[in-house]
Amino acid sequence: MEFIDQALDDYCGAHTTAESALLAKLNRDTHVNILQPRMLSGHFQGRLLSLLSKMIRPERILEIGTYTGYSALCMAEGLTETGKIITLDINAQLEDFVRSYISESEYASKVDYRICNAMEEIPQLNEQFDLVFIDADKLNYINYYNLVFDLVKPGGYIFSDNVLWSGKVVQTEGKIDKDTRLLKEFNQLIQNDPRVENILLPIRDGIMIARKK
Repeated sequence: MEFIDQALDDYCGAHTTAESALLAKLNRDTHVNILQPRMLSGHFQGRLLSLLSKMIRPERILEIGTYTGYSALCMAEGLTETGKIITLDINAQLEDFVRSYISESEYASKVDYRICNAMEEIPQLNEQFDLVFIDADKLNYINYYNLVFDLVKPGGYIFSDNVLWSGKVVQTEGKIDKDTRLLKEFNQLIQNDPRVENILLPIRDGIMIARKK
């Protein structure tokens, strides 16, 4: 995930608004107690998600892949007064941990956290979304994109995380693993989709932002 010099990365973080006390606690707790803490959005990316959400002012957000709830709480900061975020995850082992932090948050009433199979749950959603954040199993990124597209309002956004896959998407030598191949296909799918305008940001592990026309 490290694409720039560590000193420069530290400088960027030092000149970014601090995360809240609750998010800092969640950040630490995830790194100490939860497997694969690198999956956490973290301070820098979290502040980006928060600011983008505040710019968009979404009434409805859908997140596919909750992990420990950090990104959901960041995006909830930009919701309208009557807004809601639905966040889906299949890992029931983290449910108690995630719900404890959601309940501590000032946005608790706006977060609809569901343990489910997203591929089965999304077709059941009777909602229109201003913002969708895809950050789950990479093998289903294309499926998630296709499933949510008609649920996104015109002018709405689809964010997709980890689309640079630690730089593997530009790998030219050696065996290319399945996740990398599918993420390359996903990036190309969005690049070629005339229904959106898009930009791929080299932030942490890469964020693709697509705006539905």
